[in-house]
Amino acid sequence: MSTQSFDPNNAQNLIEIEKQFAVKAVEHAQTYWNLLEKVTPRALKLTKLDDEIYEHTMSAFPEFNEENHAHLVKLDEDWLKSDIGKKKWREFCQVYEKKVKDYNFGSLIRTDARQEYGETNTIFVTRIQFYAIEVSL
Repeated sequence: MSTQSFDPNNAQNLIEIEKQFAVKAVEHAQTYWNLLEKVTPRALKLTKLDDEIYEHTMSAFPEFNEENHAHLVKLDEDWLKSDIGKKKWREFCQVYEKKVKDYNFGSLIRTDARQEYGETNTIFVTRIQFYAIEVSL
């Protein structure tokens, strides 16, 4: 299939590709949790662009800077998946297309940063969303 005729809006998900992405996302989450158990989150440097990502996140999503970062500590999945949330995040993510490797790869993030990864405390986001949220906590 040529990339010129590829329409991502009408693409079908291939189960094997989805499984591979899921495995990578789980490995990434496990590695990150292992780091959190050994190093305080403030001491972690996730990318060379952490400061830029933090500043951009706070300007693009001022609600994250309110009430001791309550909207970051406890993510609102409904807002993330809303039309407005998707639009804001899409615009945010595109800035990092050429700056952050695998910026749009899937990652798992905890919906409540005070708890461990778990079935009821985990959602799927893009890698740059993961970075944006984690470096802003």
